[in-house]
Order: sequence, then C-alpha cells, then structure tokens
Amino acid sequence: MPVLPNSLEARDVASVLHPYTNMASFPQSGPFLVDRGEGVYVFDRDGNGYIEGMAGLWCTSLGFNEKELIEAATAQMHRLPFYHVFGGKGHESAIELAEKLKSMMPFKAGKVSFCGSGSEANDTQVKLVWYYNNIMGRPQKKKIISRIKAYHGVTVATASLTGLPHLHADWDLPIANILHTDCPHYYRFAKDGESESEFTTRLADNLDAMIQREGPDTIAAFIAEPIMGAAGVLIPPADYFEKIQAVLEKYDILFIDDEVITGFARTGNMFGAETYGLRPTSMSLAKALSSAYVPIGAVILPEFMDEAIAEGSRRNGNFGHGFTYTGHPLGCAVALKTLELYERMDIVGRVRRVMPLFQKRLKKLGDHPLVGETRGVGLIGAIELVADKTTKRAFKPAQGVGLLGQKWAQANGLIVRAIGDSLALCPPLIITEEEIDLMFDRLERGLNETDGQVTREGLRSA
Repeated sequence: MPVLPNSLEARDVASVLHPYTNMASFPQSGPFLVDRGEGVYVFDRDGNGYIEGMAGLWCTSLGFNEKELIEAATAQMHRLPFYHVFGGKGHESAIELAEKLKSMMPFKAGKVSFCGSGSEANDTQVKLVWYYNNIMGRPQKKKIISRIKAYHGVTVATASLTGLPHLHADWDLPIANILHTDCPHYYRFAKDGESESEFTTRLADNLDAMIQREGPDTIAAFIAEPIMGAAGVLIPPADYFEKIQAVLEKYDILFIDDEVITGFARTGNMFGAETYGLRPTSMSLAKALSSAYVPIGAVILPEFMDEAIAEGSRRNGNFGHGFTYTGHPLGCAVALKTLELYERMDIVGRVRRVMPLFQKRLKKLGDHPLVGETRGVGLIGAIELVADKTTKRAFKPAQGVGLLGQKWAQANGLIVRAIGDSLALCPPLIITEEEIDLMFDRLERGLNETDGQVTREGLRSA
C-alpha cells in the first residue's frame, strides 16, 4: 500500500532511520507499525494479530505482556530510577544480578561488566582482551579471530568482528587486528564428497594454519556464537567446536562465547555452551537476559583476570571503562525478575517439552519444493530457499526470494526474518505446542504462495 501523506507511516519515513532496511525503497513501501503485544502475538494498528516467530529480534523470550516484569520495572522506578556504578558507587540490583550470573556460568567466573546491548558486550570483550594482554606484558598479542558470516554487533569493533559484507562495505571496516576464519556451514561450504567430520577437520586445520601464519604470539582470542543466528541460523556440525577448541588450547588463545542469541534456554540448555560442549574463557549476554523488556547486556569475565584488572588500576589510577548506563538499576531489576521467572517456570524443561514438535515441523518443511535445507536446535531454526533442490542452486540475490517468503508469511499472520534466502524462526520460549502448530501452518501457507509467485514469474530459471 502507498504511504499516505501526513499518516503515521509518512511521519516514520520522514524521521526514523531504520536499521537493516533498504532506505532507498523504504519511502515507497513504508513501515509495518506494531501497536501492542500479548503472549506470542503482536498486533498492528488495525487489530490484526501476528505470531511473532522471531521473538522480536531473537529476544522477547517471555512474550509481550509478562506482568511480573512490568511490575518489577515499575517498583524499581519508584525506588531508584537511576544510579550509576562509577567511582565505587553501586546499588543492590547490580550486586544481586552479578552474583546470580556468576553462579550460572560454566566456568570459574570473576567480575561482571554490565552494558546496554550485545554489541556493547562484545565491544567490551575486545577492549578487555587488549587491556589484559597489555597488563600481562604481551602488547603484541592483540589479534582476534572471528568467522565468515559471524554476527557480533555493529560498533566499530564488533561490526569488524561480524563477518557479513554489508556491515563492512562503505564503513571502512574491518579495523586492524580482526581476522576471519571459515564458516562452519556444511550444506554450503563442504567440498564434494566431504563428510561432516572431514569438513570440520579441514576447518580446524585452516584455523591452525592461520594462527601459525599470523604468529601464535599475536593471537589474543577467538570469538564465536554457538549458533550463527544472523547468518541464517547456521548449526555447527557435531564435532566442530571440539576440534576448534583443541586448536585454541594448543596456542593458549582465549575463547569468547557470544551467547547473546543462544543464552537462557534457547537451545534446550541454559546456554549454548552446554549444548555444544564449549569451554569458554568469558561470555557475552544480552537479549533474553531481560526478555528484552529493558536494554541490558553483560560480560562475565574469568576469575583469573581479576588481578590483572586490579594491576591496571595500580598502573593507571582506575579502571577506565564503563557507560553511563552500566548496571542501570531498571535493567538489573528486570533482568533479576526474568531469571527468577526462568527458574520458577523451569524454562529449560519447558523448552525441552515443546522443542521436539518445533523441530519435527521444521524438518518436514524440507519436503517443500522451495526448501533446500532445514536446520535448527531447541526453539530456533531456519529454512533455506533454493532454485534447485538437487543441485542446491541458489536464487539470484536481486530476485529477493527470501523477502517474498517473509512477505507471504506475514500476509498469513506470521512474522519471520529473511536472512538472504533463509527464513529464520526463533519464537518466544513460552510458545505452546498448539501455537507451534499454528505457526508452522501459517508458514506452510506462506511458502505455498511464495512458490506460486516464483513459478508465475519464472524465477527458478531466471
């Protein structure tokens, strides 16, 4: 529909810069405006309901109207709407949240650094790795290895870690000391006849060769998401991380675990680290930490860094990092209540009860004529649309078939996210089996209508 003059849509087009949006075509298409939410649904201004199959942006784990989170926020606003943690000051919510997160870690945790987002968390990780090595007398040990197709944020440093071309083009990125190794997507990057085990061995060997080429004494850390969400929900082969970690341990390289998407039961365990047998040095959290009700992120550091951080203060006078909103009482209070709710409702058990149906319905979509691959774990998954299932031939990017799939899903009352020609699903963790069935029914109808348009317009042969 055209954007009407003086409408709310027109005001949006004139004033709001939308992330990850084609700002050239956006004035013609206009925004999709959401008015309210309830459970796993959001509603537009005409009252039409949509299953939010992406939990917003992989984040609204407890749905869109959890009363206890609203009450926790309200109570904190009445008690202490803001205070900071600079200069040794603090407040109870930050202390309790830091203690709680430390107790949940799959490694011996030290200090917790709070921030406002996953991007800020990973940016803090970069700074702390550099800082730590300077304090330890290793100023050359600064390079951080990420992966092609990884997503770690959009700050200057984290967009550099991100391995997606559109986050680098025209941004003068990546910056120095950031490297990218192979993407572990077997479907797209395995060689002909290569088994999954042979594929992962090759990737580990390539990582080893990169480290040797660059110089092991220059490599500080490796950063990885257990599942590569913004790459299209790329699931690592079973033995991938074990082989990669062997290489990291061989060269004494820190392992930063980016759990911004996978943290808090998304994969059927509290953290993706448990699902994939990770042995991380540190962890980044955000999104479901507060069910996205309030912006908050956290970096959980290893205990062995505590003394280096103290030594840095002896050398420089203080610890020179932090944000105005570090440990914001509102974010901490809502996060604490979120973690309390996860425990009370046994969120891991709840996900484990419904994820077999989610994965069954997801896998069944592999029979659809448009779908080349289905992939998922827990309550996260994706389908990859292809022009030819046998050869895996992709559609041309300019055809925008993934966006067609997203459009037709939404026309059938389901919000998914097109990542290239993959359609991602990551519903709120409170979704029921009945709602899972309804979600996939709507997706199947959307796929059928997408296939009809692809056929009518001859896009498979174009």
